[in-house]
Amino acid sequence: MGKDVIVALDFASAEQVFAFLDRFPDRKPFVKIGMELFYAEGPQIVRQIKARGHRIFLDLKLHDIPNTVKKAMAVLSSLDVDIVNLHAAGTTAMMQAALEGLTRPDGTRPLLIAVTQLTSTDQQSMERDLLIHEPIDQVVMHYAQTARQAGLDGVVCSPLEAGKVHAACGSSFLTVTPGVRFSAASAGDQKRVTTPAQARELGSDYIVVGRPITAAEDPAAAYARCVQEFVG
Repeated sequence: MGKDVIVALDFASAEQVFAFLDRFPDRKPFVKIGMELFYAEGPQIVRQIKARGHRIFLDLKLHDIPNTVKKAMAVLSSLDVDIVNLHAAGTTAMMQAALEGLTRPDGTRPLLIAVTQLTSTDQQSMERDLLIHEPIDQVVMHYAQTARQAGLDGVVCSPLEAGKVHAACGSSFLTVTPGVRFSAASAGDQKRVTTPAQARELGSDYIVVGRPITAAEDPAAAYARCVQEFVG
Protein backbone atom coordinates (compact mmCIF):
# COMPACT_ATOMS: atom_id res chain seq x y z
CA MET A 1 0.00 0.00 0.00
CA GLY A 2 1.49 3.32 -1.07
CA LYS A 3 2.14 6.33 1.10
CA ASP A 4 -0.52 9.03 1.27
CA VAL A 5 -1.50 12.24 3.03
CA ILE A 6 -4.76 12.22 5.01
CA VAL A 7 -6.35 15.63 5.55
CA ALA A 8 -7.99 16.03 8.97
CA LEU A 9 -11.42 17.61 8.49
CA ASP A 10 -11.46 19.27 11.89
CA PHE A 11 -14.56 21.33 11.28
CA ALA A 12 -17.76 21.71 13.29
CA SER A 13 -20.31 21.59 10.49
CA ALA A 14 -21.06 20.09 7.08
CA GLU A 15 -21.22 23.60 5.63
CA GLN A 16 -17.61 24.27 6.63
CA VAL A 17 -16.48 20.88 5.35
CA PHE A 18 -18.00 21.23 1.90
CA ALA A 19 -16.74 24.80 1.56
CA PHE A 20 -13.27 23.43 2.27
CA LEU A 21 -13.54 20.41 -0.05
CA ASP A 22 -14.83 22.63 -2.84
CA ARG A 23 -11.38 24.26 -2.83
CA PHE A 24 -9.97 21.03 -4.31
CA PRO A 25 -11.54 20.98 -7.78
CA ASP A 26 -8.93 18.69 -9.31
CA ARG A 27 -8.14 16.26 -6.47
CA LYS A 28 -9.98 14.05 -4.01
CA PRO A 29 -7.80 13.97 -0.89
CA PHE A 30 -7.97 11.09 1.54
CA VAL A 31 -9.74 12.67 4.54
CA LYS A 32 -10.13 12.04 8.24
CA ILE A 33 -13.46 12.52 9.99
CA GLY A 34 -12.97 12.90 13.70
CA MET A 35 -15.15 13.22 16.75
CA GLU A 36 -16.08 16.89 16.36
CA LEU A 37 -17.51 16.56 12.87
CA PHE A 38 -19.07 13.12 13.39
CA TYR A 39 -20.80 14.18 16.59
CA ALA A 40 -22.01 17.40 14.97
CA GLU A 41 -23.37 15.87 11.77
CA GLY A 42 -23.75 12.15 12.38
CA PRO A 43 -23.29 9.25 9.95
CA GLN A 44 -24.80 11.23 7.08
CA ILE A 45 -21.67 13.35 6.75
CA VAL A 46 -19.66 10.18 6.14
CA ARG A 47 -22.04 9.09 3.38
CA GLN A 48 -21.98 12.54 1.76
CA ILE A 49 -18.19 12.77 1.70
CA LYS A 50 -17.90 9.19 0.43
CA ALA A 51 -20.36 10.01 -2.36
CA ARG A 52 -17.99 12.77 -3.46
CA GLY A 53 -15.31 10.14 -4.07
CA HIS A 54 -13.05 10.60 -1.06
CA ARG A 55 -11.41 7.80 0.89
CA ILE A 56 -12.21 8.17 4.58
CA PHE A 57 -10.42 7.47 7.84
CA LEU A 58 -13.13 7.52 10.52
CA ASP A 59 -11.25 8.54 13.64
CA LEU A 60 -13.55 7.80 16.59
CA LYS A 61 -11.07 5.92 18.81
CA LEU A 62 -13.48 3.39 20.25
CA HIS A 63 -12.72 2.14 23.75
CA ASP A 64 -15.35 0.19 25.68
CA ILE A 65 -16.22 -3.33 26.72
CA PRO A 66 -15.71 -5.85 23.89
CA ASN A 67 -19.38 -6.47 23.11
CA THR A 68 -20.19 -2.77 22.87
CA VAL A 69 -17.24 -2.16 20.55
CA LYS A 70 -18.20 -5.16 18.42
CA LYS A 71 -21.72 -3.80 17.89
CA ALA A 72 -20.48 -0.27 17.21
CA MET A 73 -17.97 -1.52 14.65
CA ALA A 74 -20.72 -3.41 12.83
CA VAL A 75 -22.56 -0.11 12.44
CA LEU A 76 -19.45 1.73 11.27
CA SER A 77 -18.65 -1.02 8.76
CA SER A 78 -21.89 -0.26 6.93
CA LEU A 79 -20.71 3.30 6.26
CA ASP A 80 -18.14 2.06 3.70
CA VAL A 81 -15.20 3.90 5.22
CA ASP A 82 -11.63 2.86 4.47
CA ILE A 83 -10.01 2.99 7.92
CA VAL A 84 -11.44 2.98 11.45
CA ASN A 85 -9.66 2.95 14.78
CA LEU A 86 -9.80 2.13 18.46
CA HIS A 87 -7.59 2.43 21.52
CA ALA A 88 -5.10 -0.40 21.97
CA ALA A 89 -5.47 0.16 25.71
CA GLY A 90 -8.89 -1.49 25.41
CA THR A 91 -7.15 -4.90 25.52
CA THR A 92 -6.77 -7.81 23.11
CA ALA A 93 -10.32 -9.03 23.75
CA MET A 94 -11.75 -5.69 22.71
CA MET A 95 -9.62 -5.50 19.57
CA GLN A 96 -10.60 -9.01 18.50
CA ALA A 97 -14.27 -8.22 19.13
CA ALA A 98 -13.89 -5.09 17.03
CA LEU A 99 -12.57 -7.13 14.12
CA GLU A 100 -15.52 -9.50 14.38
CA GLY A 101 -18.00 -6.64 14.31
CA LEU A 102 -16.22 -4.84 11.50
CA THR A 103 -16.13 -7.83 9.14
CA ARG A 104 -19.05 -7.88 6.72
CA PRO A 105 -20.93 -11.06 5.69
CA ASP A 106 -18.88 -11.22 2.47
CA GLY A 107 -15.63 -11.16 4.46
CA THR A 108 -14.60 -7.62 3.55
CA ARG A 109 -13.97 -4.90 6.10
CA PRO A 110 -12.30 -1.52 6.51
CA LEU A 111 -8.75 -1.43 7.79
CA LEU A 112 -8.62 -1.38 11.58
CA ILE A 113 -5.84 0.42 13.38
CA ALA A 114 -5.13 1.07 17.04
CA VAL A 115 -4.11 4.23 18.88
CA THR A 116 -0.98 3.58 20.93
CA GLN A 117 -0.27 6.84 22.74
CA LEU A 118 -1.69 10.15 21.59
CA THR A 119 0.79 12.63 20.13
CA SER A 120 -0.24 15.08 22.88
CA THR A 121 1.15 12.62 25.45
CA ASP A 122 4.75 12.83 26.58
CA GLN A 123 6.72 10.84 29.13
CA GLN A 124 5.93 13.20 31.98
CA SER A 125 2.16 13.21 31.47
CA MET A 126 2.08 9.45 30.89
CA GLU A 127 3.80 8.85 34.21
CA ARG A 128 1.89 11.50 36.15
CA ASP A 129 -1.61 10.91 34.78
CA LEU A 130 -1.62 7.28 33.64
CA LEU A 131 0.82 5.78 36.16
CA ILE A 132 2.75 4.20 33.30
CA HIS A 133 6.44 4.45 34.12
CA GLU A 134 8.10 2.53 31.30
CA PRO A 135 9.74 4.62 28.54
CA ILE A 136 7.13 5.87 26.10
CA ASP A 137 8.83 4.16 23.14
CA GLN A 138 8.59 0.84 24.97
CA VAL A 139 4.92 1.42 25.74
CA VAL A 140 4.14 2.25 22.13
CA MET A 141 5.95 -0.86 20.87
CA HIS A 142 4.11 -3.07 23.35
CA TYR A 143 0.74 -1.66 22.30
CA ALA A 144 1.66 -2.05 18.62
CA GLN A 145 2.72 -5.67 19.06
CA THR A 146 -0.45 -6.42 21.01
CA ALA A 147 -2.53 -4.89 18.21
CA ARG A 148 -0.71 -6.95 15.57
CA GLN A 149 -1.19 -10.14 17.57
CA ALA A 150 -4.90 -9.32 17.83
CA GLY A 151 -5.09 -9.20 14.03
CA LEU A 152 -5.22 -5.44 13.43
CA ASP A 153 -3.76 -3.78 10.34
CA GLY A 154 -1.67 -1.09 11.98
CA VAL A 155 -1.44 1.65 14.56
CA VAL A 156 -1.70 5.37 15.01
CA CYS A 157 1.61 6.58 16.39
CA SER A 158 4.03 9.46 16.24
CA PRO A 159 6.21 9.61 13.12
CA LEU A 160 9.13 9.32 15.53
CA GLU A 161 7.97 5.79 16.32
CA ALA A 162 7.02 4.58 12.82
CA GLY A 163 10.30 2.91 11.95
CA LYS A 164 10.46 1.14 15.28
CA VAL A 165 6.89 -0.11 14.82
CA HIS A 166 7.81 -1.55 11.44
CA ALA A 167 10.89 -3.19 12.93
CA ALA A 168 8.81 -4.75 15.70
CA CYS A 169 5.68 -5.64 13.73
CA GLY A 170 6.72 -5.96 10.08
CA SER A 171 6.82 -3.66 7.07
CA SER A 172 3.20 -4.39 6.11
CA PHE A 173 1.88 -3.28 9.51
CA LEU A 174 0.61 0.23 8.83
CA THR A 175 1.77 3.35 10.61
CA VAL A 176 -0.69 6.24 10.48
CA THR A 177 1.01 9.26 11.95
CA PRO A 178 -0.43 12.58 13.08
CA GLY A 179 1.85 15.20 14.55
CA VAL A 180 3.08 16.49 11.19
CA ARG A 181 3.82 20.17 10.61
CA PHE A 182 5.70 22.14 7.98
CA SER A 183 9.10 23.19 9.27
CA ALA A 184 8.13 26.78 10.03
CA ALA A 185 4.83 25.91 11.69
CA SER A 186 3.96 25.74 15.36
CA ALA A 187 3.56 22.33 16.95
CA GLY A 188 0.34 23.54 18.61
CA ASP A 189 -0.80 21.13 21.33
CA GLN A 190 1.19 18.17 20.02
CA LYS A 191 4.44 17.12 21.66
CA ARG A 192 6.01 14.66 19.22
CA VAL A 193 6.01 16.23 15.77
CA THR A 194 7.94 16.10 12.47
CA THR A 195 7.80 17.59 8.99
CA PRO A 196 6.31 15.58 6.07
CA ALA A 197 9.79 14.87 4.70
CA GLN A 198 11.00 13.66 8.09
CA ALA A 199 7.92 11.44 8.44
CA ARG A 200 8.75 9.86 5.08
CA GLU A 201 12.32 9.17 6.14
CA LEU A 202 11.14 7.74 9.47
CA GLY A 203 8.86 5.23 7.75
CA SER A 204 5.32 6.59 8.12
CA ASP A 205 2.83 4.99 5.71
CA TYR A 206 0.20 7.70 6.10
CA ILE A 207 0.52 11.14 7.62
CA VAL A 208 -2.49 12.96 9.04
CA VAL A 209 -2.29 16.72 8.54
CA GLY A 210 -4.83 19.19 9.86
CA ARG A 211 -4.22 22.87 10.51
CA PRO A 212 -1.20 23.27 8.19
CA ILE A 213 -3.65 22.50 5.35
CA THR A 214 -7.10 23.43 6.69
CA ALA A 215 -5.97 26.79 8.06
CA ALA A 216 -3.76 27.65 5.09
CA GLU A 217 -4.53 30.64 2.89
CA ASP A 218 -4.46 28.25 -0.08
CA PRO A 219 -5.36 24.77 1.20
CA ALA A 220 -4.93 23.10 -2.20
CA ALA A 221 -1.40 24.47 -2.51
CA ALA A 222 -0.57 23.44 1.06
CA TYR A 223 -1.91 19.95 0.36
CA ALA A 224 0.12 19.69 -2.85
CA ARG A 225 3.25 20.78 -0.98
CA CYS A 226 2.59 18.18 1.71
CA VAL A 227 2.10 15.40 -0.86
CA GLN A 228 5.26 16.43 -2.68
CA GLU A 229 7.33 16.41 0.52
CA PHE A 230 5.89 13.12 1.79
CA VAL A 231 5.17 11.05 -1.31
CA GLY A 232 7.56 12.69 -3.73
